[in-house]
Amino acid sequence: LTRSQHFGSGLLHEGAVANPDQFIGIFSQNRVEWKITEQACNSFSMVVVPLYDTLGPQSIKHIMTQCKFCNLRIVVVDNNAKAKCLLGGVKDGQYTIETLIIMAQPNEETNALLKDTNVKLLTFTQVEEIGKNNLKEFVPPKPSDLHTICYTSGTTGLPKGVMLTHGNLVANRAGVFLKMDNNDVHISYLPLAHVFERIVCVQVFTAGASVGFFQGDVKLLMGDVAALRPTIFPMVPRLINRMYDKVGLMLAAELNFPIMPYKLFNCQSNCFFGYITIQAINQSSIISISKSNKFSRRVQNMMGGRGRIFITGAAPVSLEVLNFMRVALGVTFTEGYGQTEATAAISVTIPGDYNSGSVGTPAVSNVVKLVDVPEKNYYAKDGKGEVCVKGTNVFVGYYKDEEKTKETLDEDGWLHTGDVGMWLPNGSLKIIDRKKNIFKLAQGEYIAPEKIESIFTQSPAVAQVFLHGESLKASLVAVVIPDAEALSTWCSGKGQNGTYQELCANENVKKLILEDLLAVGRKRGLKTFELPKKIHLSTELFSVENDLLTPTFKSRRPQLYQRYKTEIEEMYQGLD
Repeated sequence: LTRSQHFGSGLLHEGAVANPDQFIGIFSQNRVEWKITEQACNSFSMVVVPLYDTLGPQSIKHIMTQCKFCNLRIVVVDNNAKAKCLLGGVKDGQYTIETLIIMAQPNEETNALLKDTNVKLLTFTQVEEIGKNNLKEFVPPKPSDLHTICYTSGTTGLPKGVMLTHGNLVANRAGVFLKMDNNDVHISYLPLAHVFERIVCVQVFTAGASVGFFQGDVKLLMGDVAALRPTIFPMVPRLINRMYDKVGLMLAAELNFPIMPYKLFNCQSNCFFGYITIQAINQSSIISISKSNKFSRRVQNMMGGRGRIFITGAAPVSLEVLNFMRVALGVTFTEGYGQTEATAAISVTIPGDYNSGSVGTPAVSNVVKLVDVPEKNYYAKDGKGEVCVKGTNVFVGYYKDEEKTKETLDEDGWLHTGDVGMWLPNGSLKIIDRKKNIFKLAQGEYIAPEKIESIFTQSPAVAQVFLHGESLKASLVAVVIPDAEALSTWCSGKGQNGTYQELCANENVKKLILEDLLAVGRKRGLKTFELPKKIHLSTELFSVENDLLTPTFKSRRPQLYQRYKTEIEEMYQGLD
């Protein structure tokens, strides 16, 4: 708090104004200075405008240009690469920056760019020192004051600026209860520019718990986890599915038997959760049972051995995978559902509810209703429809985009999420479809690709899937990225050997993976028209860096189609 006051005072001394018309940009990986900047803005009623590391030049230009009329003239960056990116935009006349604050020491290239602009450059420590010598009293905001403009990464088009107030954040924090105390430790690796990670940090700080920041490289995350030994760990579904597969490989290597140990362990978790459907259960019971299994202990040690609260959301996770991970990790996985426009959480699972396959009950900060989606035969009278949300956590609108605000937020204040849900008998909500990413095949069948892709990633040989269909085609095709770590073991058990590249180019392997996808799909209840007729194997993982995923790890479907357009056309030619 002291550093935040110093930094905030330094910003004011450098020309910032302590009111909600003052925007402060931040372009940085997760680190302590990010939170100091945010808290400085909170303390002096200024507005935080985060930039994603991977938004790209066009989106950064869009944000800087859109916000220029609200005095976004001060931007904080963590390194010289980002300083170069922003100074290049200033040099080209795309936008204006008056003061650039850098957390690192400026290098020669940064200093050279400064000569071509009128930008003033200060280091983060210099601003803190200026503020320490020119200390200002806090100017706390009102609940209705703007806290942040959180630009959603979006799967199409330019990002939209979600306007969230201080009241929105407080409402969301109060609406979800996670039992934390000052002994808890959270690892911060999901982007702080996204509201989900910031809400988790609000939960952590208000409980007096601690936060550790990852090194900035996701490839080194497990090493960071081993060193920090967090008790609180938010996990995106892609990471959960990867861990699910890795545990199977670990068991296979342990007993030198490629399939059976994994199935036995899964059987154990299924039997355990079959038992708890008729018995009272709590976290102590889960820990007690999982600690008795040496494989569970090994998995827990991989995660630092102190894991207590694991949180997931952003995309669907199968109940089978979640229950398996609950036993393997010895924790009560909490599954949530939300959107940036609702300040993250809309609903959260209740501790003890392990068998519903739901995203829990509505948070106390909002109410939820389902609205008819007649084009898909979903009707509220049947307990199914588009999820609509109203409450103190719902955003006030998109910044400088009244048209899109009206599309999303109706006259009565209901946020239309674009997700299709259903009420379960116990009063919890289950997300069953997606209104926005639904497409139709030639015979009129509707396809929800994200749901199907989530099911297919349960195949131990598969890391990622992109499912594609067209209204003039009768069937689906898919691009599949095999799991680089699992593929060799999986294939050797089926008589196929070679390097990862060789296996991915092997027609027999392609046939085996397609057969496995069909088997997984049928087991999970997919209809025949929801199964692909052909697949293409690729070795390039979808990632934020290659622009095939958003910074919150959601598929960018238009970009994926463009990347694999040739392969998709070839698959359809083969079918025709």
